[in-house]
Amino acid sequence: MGFFKNLFNGLKKTKETLSKKLSMIFGRGELTDDFFDDLEAILIGSDMGVQTTEEIIDDVRAKCKKSHIKTQNEFTEILKQSILDILESGVKAEEEYPMAVLVIGVNGVGKTTSIGKMANYYKQQKKEVMLVAGDTFRAAATNQLVEWANRAKVKIVKQNEGTDSASVVFDGLTSAKAKNMDVVLIDTAGRLHVKENLMEELKKIDRVVDKTWAEVNYKKYIVLDATTGQNAISQVKYFNEAVGIDGIILTKLDGTAKGGVVIPIINELHVPVVFIGVGEGIDDLRPFDAKEFVDAII
Repeated sequence: MGFFKNLFNGLKKTKETLSKKLSMIFGRGELTDDFFDDLEAILIGSDMGVQTTEEIIDDVRAKCKKSHIKTQNEFTEILKQSILDILESGVKAEEEYPMAVLVIGVNGVGKTTSIGKMANYYKQQKKEVMLVAGDTFRAAATNQLVEWANRAKVKIVKQNEGTDSASVVFDGLTSAKAKNMDVVLIDTAGRLHVKENLMEELKKIDRVVDKTWAEVNYKKYIVLDATTGQNAISQVKYFNEAVGIDGIILTKLDGTAKGGVVIPIINELHVPVVFIGVGEGIDDLRPFDAKEFVDAII
């Protein structure tokens, strides 16, 4: 219940923007072409993207005409259902154990913090968790991950700054396999998609995971900063081409009025959002629930 409340509070900016503008255009009267033009502008302004917005408009317009919708409440329910259908179309990443998760993303999105919060989440689910400090480019990244390991009371495998990242991942997976860990969360350096050498190293780590623990349920999650809006979609495309993406962790939803970016991410990329972050607390990262999300923004 606490996170449900945090979700509503965290998405307050997005909800206020959407709901206020929807009320304004609905107050003008009938569902005319001008109304749907205004609706289109509102949805695009919430970072739902042109392609996804057009699909929602076409769907909502057809349903309103068929059902002779006249009240705002009826219209709102149709809009919510249309968005929910998109959000539920994403194929969820199965969490079978043991599971290894390679966590990737560019600098500044909250990658290491998200790993710490995921560790806490799985620990609460009674899972044995191990962290692997694969970001060996920055000593601060390893130190930060150690702090999270201590907070969540989970094990961690780390080496010195500058050590080959793939070798750290190999050591971590070997240890996790021997100790029968349920969940292994692997940190990586913040990789800029324009730097080919860094993407090649990510591919190397990817191969190490496959070879070291072939039978593990291996997932690759990318961390995205919701405040970057449509730029988040281009990040997924670049990383997906390099190693393939199984799921998205969307952070900082509480800092933007454009939380609608979740919708085109799922609709256009066909990659599910697995976790969302709506605060700074250790419990403010939780599995994505499509219905709760729609209720929180409209």
